[in-house]
Amino acid sequence: MSEQRAWQHTLEFGGGKPIVVEPSEAQLSSDAGLLPVRVFDERIGLTEQFAAALSDARCASLVSHPYLQMVRQRVYGILADYEDQNDHDALRSDPVFKLIAGHGPDGRDLASQPTLSRFENAVSVKSLFRLQDVFIEQFINSFEAPPGRLTFDIDVWDDATHGDQQLTFFHGYYEQYQYLPRTITCADNDQVVMVCLLFGTAHAALGAPQDLELLCERLRKAWPDVHIELRADSGFAVPAMYEMCEQLRVQYTFGLKMNQVLQRESEALLAQAVAEYERTGVKQRLFHAFDYQAGSWPHARRTIIKCEAHAAGTNRRAVVTNRPGAEVLPAATYDEYAERGESENRNKELKCGLAGDRLSDHRYLANLFRLYLHTAAHNLLVRLRRLVADPPDPAPPCDLPTEALEGRRRKDYQNRRRERDPLGEGHPCTWRTRLIKVAAEVNVRWRCVRVKLSASWPFLDFFRRVSEAVTALPPLSLAPD
Repeated sequence: MSEQRAWQHTLEFGGGKPIVVEPSEAQLSSDAGLLPVRVFDERIGLTEQFAAALSDARCASLVSHPYLQMVRQRVYGILADYEDQNDHDALRSDPVFKLIAGHGPDGRDLASQPTLSRFENAVSVKSLFRLQDVFIEQFINSFEAPPGRLTFDIDVWDDATHGDQQLTFFHGYYEQYQYLPRTITCADNDQVVMVCLLFGTAHAALGAPQDLELLCERLRKAWPDVHIELRADSGFAVPAMYEMCEQLRVQYTFGLKMNQVLQRESEALLAQAVAEYERTGVKQRLFHAFDYQAGSWPHARRTIIKCEAHAAGTNRRAVVTNRPGAEVLPAATYDEYAERGESENRNKELKCGLAGDRLSDHRYLANLFRLYLHTAAHNLLVRLRRLVADPPDPAPPCDLPTEALEGRRRKDYQNRRRERDPLGEGHPCTWRTRLIKVAAEVNVRWRCVRVKLSASWPFLDFFRRVSEAVTALPPLSLAPD
């Protein structure tokens, strides 16, 4: 264990007694809230299955730091806002990180930055393919009963790079050197089911039809009758995606870029919306559904155009879809497509809240592996968030389910939920401030390891609530091969 040099510093303010600050010889940690998260991980087997997918070519008799230990170091470090390998040069001596990695608080130190760097750079292509399978399998196993319908959102996000990483290129639209990560997220439970790392100037849909085919094959093998829906923005509105969805019997709704044909088709509707807004002063949303065939399409497809007129001006958007009933209820079809914004929020959590854009290794494969580590941390948090969620019922009088609330009712409900259930929908920063980041003293006793928290910590009830929820789960039982 590293020992800080003894020192004291005196602070004075307000005319009171001087305040003497000095290091403590006790084993202390600032991340004790990771302990119940570690119990939850044990119950669902997330990091254990992740590590089992990796090929370890090291000589077993010379291994000091198993892959499972290093996976847990990195995943839990990401959850606690330590996204860099360098952070673990200090965290390797932290008693809580030792506990969650499977060591005793007074045992040997964990892996250092050079060891973790070698670990990430040693990943093989076969291991990455196995990780892809693990993510899909974990998604399937997260359901207690076969779902009847699943909705997926596929999207990309930019990841600026600042070093000499392989396969980074300058992107003219974003005006930066970058990678282009792509995720497929389930709108029903917020889990990222598939993730890939595209080179910086790749088309968003590169390889997406093949990913969709693999995902549907695995899902229908587990649930033959599941109904699958896919939503995406206009970056995925290419013939290969339409054709793959139609071949796989997947219902899709993709954004469609406005062109001269679509503009001409919607001019009358836009004029009607403007005239009605000028007459009433109330925001107008009008829809037009029709069959449209682009030059690269072998046949016409159902297209919906939304025309808005309001105080800020006008707005036109188009989607292409094969959803049944779209021509009868175009507004409902478009609004259901717009709900993909929630999956964009999950991507924002992965990129910003969990530092999924911290892909600073030189090798492309190492950076893809890093993206898997950050995504594993995201899925661990998402699944724990759903476990402890305690949303309030809609305010009476209300005979609508929560999902059907609109306007002021929906906003009021969300405000009440944020007050009552901050962890149930909390972003990573909320989980850190209300659970993970808590100081603790760790003492090793003959019969137990005792972790002492401050009785005046304002979020102690959250720690207790999460701990009770995860310990109530049954131990993980793996089905035999």
